[in-house]
Amino acid sequence: MTQGHTITIEQDARRVRVVRDGEVLAESTRALLLKETGCPARYYIPPEDVRTELLTPSDTTTYCPFKGHASYWSVPGAQDLVWAYREPKADVAAVKDHLCFYETEVDGA
Repeated sequence: MTQGHTITIEQDARRVRVVRDGEVLAESTRALLLKETGCPARYYIPPEDVRTELLTPSDTTTYCPFKGHASYWSVPGAQDLVWAYREPKADVAAVKDHLCFYETEVDGA
């Protein structure tokens, strides 16, 4: 990491849910909480806890100098709602293949 930029990843046992238009897209008590300097805290959910059959792969990709290349998925009415790092940088290897959503609900937050 560059000086002044940090990323921490911790296991979070709280229930994390992703609901879009009344439909549950993901629900987990095994999410990883990633905190990064200058960014909102984000939950990365194991793929086993995500209804991946509801996601459509997107052509969108982005690059983060701290995490690596991200791939995106969409749901009807929400382009690029979900992303994952398939080959993350070593410092954030724990989030490999975990899915992150822009909209999450956390029980007990």
